[in-house]
Amino acid sequence: MSLNSDQIERHKRHILLKEIGGPGVAKLKAAKVSIIGAGALGGPCALYLAAAGVGKIEIWDDDTVDRSNLQRQIQFADQDIGRRKADLLSARLTALNPDVRAVARPQRFSEASTPYGDILIDATDNFETRFALNRMAHETGRYLVSGAASRWSGQVGVYASGVSPDAPCYQCFVPDMPPEAEACDEVGVVGAVTGMVGANMALEAIKLIVGSGEALIGRLLIIDGLTGESRVLKLRPNPDCSVCGQ
Repeated sequence: MSLNSDQIERHKRHILLKEIGGPGVAKLKAAKVSIIGAGALGGPCALYLAAAGVGKIEIWDDDTVDRSNLQRQIQFADQDIGRRKADLLSARLTALNPDVRAVARPQRFSEASTPYGDILIDATDNFETRFALNRMAHETGRYLVSGAASRWSGQVGVYASGVSPDAPCYQCFVPDMPPEAEACDEVGVVGAVTGMVGANMALEAIKLIVGSGEALIGRLLIIDGLTGESRVLKLRPNPDCSVCGQ
């Protein structure tokens, strides 16, 4: 896929990188990504993917902007309160990069949904949707990039059980809904931490698309915002997993 002069100018900082270059920018342009969740994680993730030139980005979210969102969902403004997040974010992506085809899906994601992305991005805040996305990624042979944030910490992982039989899925890591699962509106979250998680989710998707670096497949990045430290945990497939187990 060739690039025109405007696209070369826009993406020249990526073209200068030997791990991306012109061929990588072309791969990004041809890529399709579905982001489920247009909030604190999905917003920065989507913005970085659009800026990187991902050709098609699909945004799934049935929520509207609330004033309490603005502390961390920096893709929205005060005048957006009451409007649909999926519509607003998709318009923001097109304004950022007119080459991007951004599609809004202002509806709640379910197992019956049909996202078109070659990569699925879990930017949700509930385990029901996470489990549905994980099963879909496994059964359709797609990568799942997943992130979460609470209080001062965040985590990012890439689940590839549908792509590689040696890779774990999300439910190898979280088999069942935790009995004390907490949402950020119940315990709080530092806005900057959600931005760090969203940016790292975009980074993982970019690495998968261009085929460079080492994606977090079978690994979990843990970010500690209070100490400024991060660590990576090794995840292993669970032979008894209800999704990918034998």
